[in-house]
Amino acid sequence: MINKINNENCLDTMSKMPSNYVDLVVTSPPYDNLRDYKGYSFEFEKIAQELYRVVKDGGVVVWVVNDSTVDGSETGTSFKQALYFKEIGFNIHDTMIWSKKNPMPQVKTKRYFSKFEYMFVFSKGIPKTFNPIMVETKMGGKVYDSTVKQISQDKVRVEKTFVLNEQRVKDNIWEIAIAQNDTNHPAVFPEQIAYDHIVSWSNENDIVYDPFTGSGTTCKMAHYSRRNYIGSEISKEYCDIADKRLLDTVEGLV
Repeated sequence: MINKINNENCLDTMSKMPSNYVDLVVTSPPYDNLRDYKGYSFEFEKIAQELYRVVKDGGVVVWVVNDSTVDGSETGTSFKQALYFKEIGFNIHDTMIWSKKNPMPQVKTKRYFSKFEYMFVFSKGIPKTFNPIMVETKMGGKVYDSTVKQISQDKVRVEKTFVLNEQRVKDNIWEIAIAQNDTNHPAVFPEQIAYDHIVSWSNENDIVYDPFTGSGTTCKMAHYSRRNYIGSEISKEYCDIADKRLLDTVEGLV
């Protein structure tokens, strides 16, 4: 099962896993009108419950999802799913945003141009691993003088010199381009998203699971970052695409 993409329903894969087995889940499931995926049904509640069982205490599930618009209204499926994860025991650790650098053009509508998806980070308790991605600060290294109130009975204000940090923790809105699709899969997951979440919430040799493997991006990036991976993909066609991508030499992020 380890370091393999299993051509089966994710419920079948997870049924073979012991409890508290997986360190991290990174996935982008089918949503709304895509719930019947390649002719197969997507049983959300059963899958969420099994994820809670197989994820370790302190483990994390990254759930990248969006809503369809039906009859002029967004479905709200993403929030319903997030609240269900919370109901069964997960914490909603963070509600992150994937802001697309190159969103698909949209037809004229009476709403603003949509260019993002939700990246819900659910944790089973307090996350046991967090390796924050750091970014450069615009004012890093700047020196300035100020006055502060000294902690004493006379409350005298004294001058102090401050040096701004060179780096800070990256914010929770990630601007990343939609993946260029050179496969037969309709929605290839961006490698940068998978990689950044994998290195943030897991360590080398941990187990990373993707219950909706699709074209194999999460498994590929787990292998690239020296993690073990497990994939589930019900479509044989997409399994073949994912296996080929894993066999290709990984020289860097695409």
